[in-house]
Amino acid sequence: MNAEILTSDTEQNTEQKIIAAAQEEFMLKGFDGARTTAIAEKAGVTHAMFHYYFRTKEKIFEKIISQKMELLTSLIRESIASENRPLEEKIRHIINSHIDFVADNPELPGFLVRDIFGNQARLAMLKDKIDVVAPLLIAGLQAELNKGFEEGTYRKIDARMLLLDIISLNVFAFMAAPLVNAVLSGFMDDKEAFRERRKKENFDTIMRKIKA
Repeated sequence: MNAEILTSDTEQNTEQKIIAAAQEEFMLKGFDGARTTAIAEKAGVTHAMFHYYFRTKEKIFEKIISQKMELLTSLIRESIASENRPLEEKIRHIINSHIDFVADNPELPGFLVRDIFGNQARLAMLKDKIDVVAPLLIAGLQAELNKGFEEGTYRKIDARMLLLDIISLNVFAFMAAPLVNAVLSGFMDDKEAFRERRKKENFDTIMRKIKA
């Protein structure tokens, strides 16, 4: 039994090393520029070992995208799960969780634009992942916004536009960090402080938009 557990743990560790190396390779060189030989070398495994775990570059690419979308989906579900949580707190949690996700994966937005949005097959794959949670999130958010409007608390707001505003506010600064930091003279040098300040600024901006 112990030998079986050890073998399982070793295989999982090897798989995660390959995934981490592949992610670095994809983010740096894009899908077309990435090479499985380079991924194997970065992971410290043989090329044959890479193919044992993932077969092709497409398979590990799909695995990485799936992992990222599953993480983002779980964060969103956690943000809206509690029926007793006020809408303002749900919005705060969505903003905070999404900023943490983007700040921890700053290359991902550019990667999506460069390697997925221009490819119909990859875009369809991403859409399938997003469609698991997006309709429920939008419907639930719209229902709460409508209720707030009827009570005179919120303006008449389209939940889809609100989510687009949140995503836009959260993503740009981290996606364009080198330019933003250069133009604003080191404004983002303290990354943790900037992250927390950005959460507050974005939440305040969104609440000014929706409150009546």
